[in-house]
Amino acid sequence: MEPASSIRNICILAHVDHGKTTMADHLIAAAGGGLVHSRQAGKLRFLDYRDDEQQRAITMKSACIRLRFKDHVINLIDSPGHVDFCSEVSTAVRLSDGALVLVDTCEGVHIQTHAVLRQAWLERLRPCLVLNKIDRLITELKFTPAEAYARCQSIIMEVNNIINAFRSEKYLSDVDSILTKPSSTGEEADDEEEEDEEDAFAPERGNVAFASAGDGWAFRIDQFADLYAAKLGASAKVMKKALWGHHYFVPKTKKIVGKKAAAGKYQPMFVQFVLEPLWKVYDVAVQGKDGAEKLNKMITSMNLTIPARDLQQKDPKLVLQAVMSRWLPLSEAVLSMVVECLPDPASAMPERVERLLPTEELLNEASTKIEGELESVRKAVEGCVRSEDAPCVIFVSKMVAVPIEMLPKQNAQGQHISDLEISTGDTDAGGRECFLAFARVFSGVVSAGQKMYVLSALYDPTVHELDSKHVQVATIESVYLMMGRGLEPLSEARAGHLIAIRGLGQQILKTATLSSTPHCWPFASMRFQAAPIVRVAIEPSDPADMGALAKGLRLLNRADPFVEVTVSNSGEHVIAAAGEVHLERCIKDLKERFARVDLEVSPPLVAFRETIEEEEVGAVNHNGVIQTVTPNGRCTIRVQVSRLPSAVTQVLDGSYDLLRNIIEGNKVASRPSTTSRQASSYPGEKGGDDPVTGLRNRLLAAVEIDTDSIGVQDGSNKKEEAKKWMSKLKRIWALGPRRVGPNLLFLPDESSPLVKEGGTSVSSMNGDAEDVALVKGYALVSERLGLVEKEADRSTSGDDHSSLFKEVESLESSVISGFQLATAQGPLCEEPMWGLAFSIEVSVNTRERSGTDSAENSGLGSDSAAGTSVENYGGALSGQIMSGVKEACRAAVLARNPRIVEALYFCEVSTTPDFLGQVYAVLNRRRARVLKEEMMEGSALFIVHAYMPVSESFGFADDLRRKTSGFASPQLVLSHWESIPEDPFFVPKTEEEIEEFGDGSSVLQNTARKLIDSVRRRKGLPVEEKIVQFATKQRTRARKV
Repeated sequence: MEPASSIRNICILAHVDHGKTTMADHLIAAAGGGLVHSRQAGKLRFLDYRDDEQQRAITMKSACIRLRFKDHVINLIDSPGHVDFCSEVSTAVRLSDGALVLVDTCEGVHIQTHAVLRQAWLERLRPCLVLNKIDRLITELKFTPAEAYARCQSIIMEVNNIINAFRSEKYLSDVDSILTKPSSTGEEADDEEEEDEEDAFAPERGNVAFASAGDGWAFRIDQFADLYAAKLGASAKVMKKALWGHHYFVPKTKKIVGKKAAAGKYQPMFVQFVLEPLWKVYDVAVQGKDGAEKLNKMITSMNLTIPARDLQQKDPKLVLQAVMSRWLPLSEAVLSMVVECLPDPASAMPERVERLLPTEELLNEASTKIEGELESVRKAVEGCVRSEDAPCVIFVSKMVAVPIEMLPKQNAQGQHISDLEISTGDTDAGGRECFLAFARVFSGVVSAGQKMYVLSALYDPTVHELDSKHVQVATIESVYLMMGRGLEPLSEARAGHLIAIRGLGQQILKTATLSSTPHCWPFASMRFQAAPIVRVAIEPSDPADMGALAKGLRLLNRADPFVEVTVSNSGEHVIAAAGEVHLERCIKDLKERFARVDLEVSPPLVAFRETIEEEEVGAVNHNGVIQTVTPNGRCTIRVQVSRLPSAVTQVLDGSYDLLRNIIEGNKVASRPSTTSRQASSYPGEKGGDDPVTGLRNRLLAAVEIDTDSIGVQDGSNKKEEAKKWMSKLKRIWALGPRRVGPNLLFLPDESSPLVKEGGTSVSSMNGDAEDVALVKGYALVSERLGLVEKEADRSTSGDDHSSLFKEVESLESSVISGFQLATAQGPLCEEPMWGLAFSIEVSVNTRERSGTDSAENSGLGSDSAAGTSVENYGGALSGQIMSGVKEACRAAVLARNPRIVEALYFCEVSTTPDFLGQVYAVLNRRRARVLKEEMMEGSALFIVHAYMPVSESFGFADDLRRKTSGFASPQLVLSHWESIPEDPFFVPKTEEEIEEFGDGSSVLQNTARKLIDSVRRRKGLPVEEKIVQFATKQRTRARKV
């Protein structure tokens, strides 16, 4: 068994069509043990084993293979570049220690390049840079060596700037919202400054390769430095530094000088010694027979041995590839860079362990023995201990469905297996698909037949009794080595290796942590770049196939790490995917693999949100109070709604899982489950930071940021506005909907007389005095977030009003439930509310419409009468308050100029100048808002950035390619939510509006109203629409024959 120092776990990351799978083919051809012939490299796409991957020529599933290079084992994962399959990138990044980041030198750094660099940074991976498709600079763009050098320099500089922005915690991408910088002092700050001084990628350090995966060649500066060091009599170390940057060689003096001494007379040494010979080979090779003699001389001078058959090819491209692949073999340059620059598991884990296993605060009084075992497991993971005595810890990043025919028919000893026993949970109902767990061993040894504890993300090892909800015991049936399309059985696997495990299909849905001991913290959940936003409802064509569809949906949910399968309130089965391509693949898998039935698929169901018109800063609205009374007259409800600062809304919307754990009081409240279904991953946060403190700081910073961004000239107004929201954040009673949404419920205003007095006595209409008490609530969320100190005692005093006050305390949950119902279904089209702050005052008195006398006559005391009378009219008081709060909140939103909120994609389109007009035409038809248009440096391509509504994005790629004859390629990434400024209930009122739009009878519906009506129509809600329009014209219209 090879030592841990000779293992490398790497993944290939890049934007779509930047050459990942082609490069993987060449690496497999050279180090894959003969799986791919060198002539088929780049054409076979070995790791794209799905039919739709081969047809579309894009990678949809991350695939793993083991390579051997110079006594080293390299576990390579090829990941997708399309944004719809960003979840596959997350699974690949979690199991790797290093990454090869590819950038097309013609297209440059794209939005997905930013995204994969960000994911690698968050998972603490060490990256290497590969500048791919250098051949396109020569053959397509016709660059000179000097122009190509400048192009490569600018790309490296741009990528370094992205990494430096991560380091300085100031990075704000187009798809993220707010990043705050935590304070660092002392040695920590000094270390960061020293780190910032050195660029992440530098060719002279050997972590940058220049390649052409299509032609099968690559090189690093080291190769040319060693070559020219012997010729020029210089050391290889000096030549490495001199071959990149502003260093020039003077032939007469044979000295290396700087830019000032060169005075523009000489070319940089990289151009002179590296690129110019490369350009000469290409110039000669493309001439065909005319350049055959010169090419032979070059081959002789480079001491290359090339078969005559390869040089006699009629296609000059094949001759060029034969020469270049032997002069500068791609596998040699890239794999040597992997071995030298990327860490082995034992070296990488000390840096990554804080991200994978954050330091825990033990909430329970755990015994010293348990604490010691937890620490020993953590040290075993950190040191990548590979002994059999070490605790075995494995992380499963996803479940993979493979045909049963692909399973090996032999065991690890080579013995034939006649009947392969597969448990029920590992296969589908038809016995056609088998589920394997794609995992990495982080410590210890795993073997077939071993029993492991399967830990969910909410498992707490300090609890003495094993919780069946969060931990299960499973037996590992088989361990396999993944070799792309095939599997090889293993008798055992030690720490540092990537494997596939059979036997966990019953216990794992998507991801899990496996441990040989129950005293192990589960790994932090993976972070995803985006969230499932595209939804469709599906049903079988034949109702008799409903059972098969339900089973197929369960299998699909397990096989895809990102898809969400739910059942709507109307009973529809709904699939949520990341984008159009992802959705298409999910439906295809459901039809052909998992359910195997004909399906009826609805049009895409796009999610919307409801909010109110944004207020002017400093404006106080006294007319937005809605007051209602419960049917029995005992309870008065007053609701006021306002718009939350946009920055606060974004923080709440992006911290869904963390807020859920904080509110529910889970142990993860001190250790975040960093799932980023949130698009919110904060590079500034370190693994050991208290997540509650981090969230509180982001909320407070969001208030300040929003106050600074508003257009208030008076500084005192800014301070007052910030102070107002700071005080409100200390009165957060609840969040909604589902108790974790981006809407706040504040406690009643302290200026209210009922709040000040705690209770009062008022006169009723018949002159009798009545006791009135306010449902106060308490700042639960503010308390959990640390914005206020914990309330010591909320018990009522034993005064004369204790019975009423006890009843009022019991009604607090009814107020919260009414708020949750209201925020879950807004008044416009029953979509969730977004970015709203509610202040609700509920006062309860002893007044009764009827039933008092009957209660007294029955012999009940006054305390019992107060409790019995609540059901005398309109049902239980708790239910009346719940429905009353719900309707009052909805009425308050309607009274404050409601608006519809839609999700926006960040759209990046690259095209040629000839088709720029067609691109703009397509964007305008889909309500896209163009942000900027820029010409890509060193090329004839234009890059157009725009925001496009998700509801208008379906069919966008096909429409764009059809209008531009395939000369435009789009990329869509979920960006943010934005309210539509149009009033859905617009009616002309002023003279100018009436003159422009008419008296209101013929006003066409605006975009907001059309969207609302379409959602209401889909949900079966009433829609105001005219069945017959212009009836007079229809009645008098002449018949045309």
